Amino acid sequence: MKGSTGVKMLELQEEGLGGRTFLHPALIWDAEGAVLVDTGMPGSWERIRAEILAAGVSLDQLKAVILTHQDFDHIGSLPDILQELGGRIQVYAHALDQPYIEGELPLIKTTPSKMAPMLAALPEAERQKVLDLFGNPPKAKVDQTLADGDVFPCFGGIQVIHTPGHTPGHISLYVKGNKTLIAGDAMVCAEGILHGPVARATLDMDEALCSVKKFLDFEIESAICYHGGRCDQNVREQIEQLVEPESK
Repeated sequence: MKGSTGVKMLELQEEGLGGRTFLHPALIWDAEGAVLVDTGMPGSWERIRAEILAAGVSLDQLKAVILTHQDFDHIGSLPDILQELGGRIQVYAHALDQPYIEGELPLIKTTPSKMAPMLAALPEAERQKVLDLFGNPPKAKVDQTLADGDVFPCFGGIQVIHTPGHTPGHISLYVKGNKTLIAGDAMVCAEGILHGPVARATLDMDEALCSVKKFLDFEIESAICYHGGRCDQNVREQIEQLVEPESK
């Protein structure tokens, strides 16, 4: 695709699951098309649509959804998007998370053993709401699977970085033209400061931290974390501190 590339961090305010949280899908676009990265919780599509239009991007331009991984708060509104926009939207995800997204296997973190610590921390009034949500998780067909090193030729090049640990098929995306990393849940951000993955939500912390080290292979000027938003100050130095703290 030709022309300049835009990358917009969306902000979705969500209630429930024990309190208020903000989620940050990303929109990548140029004159010929647009891609949405992650889809928020179920019921988020109206707000996502409004932010897409506010960026000056029409729904007709939206060609694909890339899922960074299988978690509920990333695939939540995908069925609504596909229902409204029909068969022209292609869905991409890593092969290791594909069977969970498609509903062939239950989402890894919604099994009783994985949910128990989270449920115990919730007010009693919230517990049944969470059980109802997770009892019928969103699902959708993945049209094409992705692997480490794959490059979308559009938008000046979007490189897939397989960053397992948070889930087996977690991916991050590097938008070459903008030197922007879309990190998914491989990192989190708090007031512009990068932190490693959240331990209680990560299946394998050692693997997840090894995944973060992969980011040092890229010239990153800005990082968008699904939880916490954007970091655009000293990104490389912050990542180095996460993976090699003993040398700092």
